Amino acid sequence: MIPVASAPEAAPEAAVSRSVRSARWATPSTLVAVLLLAGLALVPVISWLIGEPYYVTLFTRVVILALAAVGLNLILGYGALVSFGHAMYIGIGAYAVGILSFHGVGSGWVQLGAALAVGSVVAAIIGLICLRTSGMAFIMITLAFAQMFYFLAITLKQYGGDDGLTINARSDFGLFTLANNTVLYYATFAVLVACLIAFRRLVHSRFGMVLRGCRSNERRMAALGFPTLRYQLTAYVISAQVCVVAGIFLANLTKFVAPSYMAWQASGDLIVMIVLGGMGTIVGPVAGAVALLIFEEILAGWTTHWMIVLGPVIVLIVLTAKKGLYGYLVDREARRAEADGAAGP
Repeated sequence: MIPVASAPEAAPEAAVSRSVRSARWATPSTLVAVLLLAGLALVPVISWLIGEPYYVTLFTRVVILALAAVGLNLILGYGALVSFGHAMYIGIGAYAVGILSFHGVGSGWVQLGAALAVGSVVAAIIGLICLRTSGMAFIMITLAFAQMFYFLAITLKQYGGDDGLTINARSDFGLFTLANNTVLYYATFAVLVACLIAFRRLVHSRFGMVLRGCRSNERRMAALGFPTLRYQLTAYVISAQVCVVAGIFLANLTKFVAPSYMAWQASGDLIVMIVLGGMGTIVGPVAGAVALLIFEEILAGWTTHWMIVLGPVIVLIVLTAKKGLYGYLVDREARRAEADGAAGP
């Protein structure tokens, strides 16, 4: 009996699979994400070519705030948890660097470990309290906790109080130091890319599916047997840790820490970046941070009343692209995929 070869039948299926993968990676949203990250990766090179080192400092701030916005987006975009207190975690990271540096501890690993430890404990306690509520109550409680830490920082007279604290030297991680602006930029950019990759895997995992299910109908997810509080608390702590890391980089960039890092306006800026770029998308917060801060920089160069111009521009963008700048592309591709699926073969 002659065996029948199965390779010719498998070949068309493999070809279809390859074409589906290539089509998925060739979408406009993917191309925009790649171009955006590639452009950010080339900022120091372009800055050196045109002889403008200031752009490295400017875009370091952009990448730091984009990192914090990506962290907040985990609970805001995928969990529908509107936190007005995440700037508090940026402040915790910044003050960990400032206080330890004030006492002569310049090791970046020690600063990172201390910041993450304090930030995780604070986030776990606050998360357990805040997640017992929802909606407007959740917003107000996160805001209240942020204001508590803001005024606590003001009372730390030994560390500058309301005037802030100057950091004498940037963090030293042994193999490398953040003293050089280019090194600081690429370290921040590397962490941002790592977070984007990790969050992409996270939101498409079982954990992410449950988190998104809680966003749609938390009561139904609980009825199905999922411990919704545990999932939401884990997401809240992860989100806070990312903001803590952003605070460490911010303190190294400015070589200064102040209570203003924890102000509710800073949390509001993060929310604007997420909404502007696209809630519930991986790259949306990065696009929103780049757009907002570049608009701010350009308008500030034109007029001292740039906020009067920036406000209507943001409103116009949000009204035109309700899903955000990057979210509009993702939403259009999703609707097109649904239409193609409904049409059938």
